[in-house]
Amino acid sequence: MANRIKEIEKKLKQRNYKLTNQRRAILEILLENKSEHPSSEEIFKLVKERHPDIGLATVYRTLQLFDELDIIHKLNFGDGCYRYEINREQKHHHHHLICMKCGKVIEFGDDLLEKLEANIEKQNNFKVLDHRVKFFGYCAECQKQI
Repeated sequence: MANRIKEIEKKLKQRNYKLTNQRRAILEILLENKSEHPSSEEIFKLVKERHPDIGLATVYRTLQLFDELDIIHKLNFGDGCYRYEINREQKHHHHHLICMKCGKVIEFGDDLLEKLEANIEKQNNFKVLDHRVKFFGYCAECQKQI
């Protein structure tokens, strides 16, 4: 985690921003909860436990800055709030399986769309830089309840 924080601090410095204590605290929460896809309110709650003086507006501004600098990805899973994850700096994002009953989000790492992207690029003279895929259904636990 320390190496990732140093990389992000360098990225901030390149754009004339500092890694303040508040930004570091938010970044640590994101890194510690990278598979959880927390909302801004959940991030605020977790940061507030360690730093009682931090405000919700600071969390919102920091998340906006991190998104603008491509440090994090802002995700919409259709549950009424944005969720966040650290940018893993891969060519493509991983995909997400979203349970329609409990809201659980499961990361799906296989990238089966490379051939499709190549066809799109060739047929349309279009350079694909990224894609995002969400699958909606029911997780194993919710399937037992149906």
